[in-house]
Amino acid sequence: MDKSSYFYRTLVYKREDDKILLIDKEKLDQTIPLDPWLGQVVSLADGQHTIEQLIDYLGHQYQETPPDNLKETIESVLDRLLESKAIALSDVPYKLPYYLAVPQEEQNQVAAMEMMVQDGFLKH
Repeated sequence: MDKSSYFYRTLVYKREDDKILLIDKEKLDQTIPLDPWLGQVVSLADGQHTIEQLIDYLGHQYQETPPDNLKETIESVLDRLLESKAIALSDVPYKLPYYLAVPQEEQNQVAAMEMMVQDGFLKH
């Protein structure tokens, strides 16, 4: 995995208590809860940071020395999210559209829906 790649969300997400949930693109009223590691990476997937920066950031979250397998764990999480198409990679910084940049609960729902349809994100 190229650590210089930028990673970004490809699905709408929301925060509920201390959990991150993805919004099902086909059924907008359904959510997919993520386990904590996946949720943390999705919430950080803003398209402006590289995988290397993600690894450094998460490593600095530990009071003591980070676990030896931290890098492998993060790569495994990224692989799972890439496989499920919840995130994608770019060689350059990627500007997220409004409806992906902001958690759903903070969005103007009408504006977000209009942009999703206009961008072809949703088929209506």
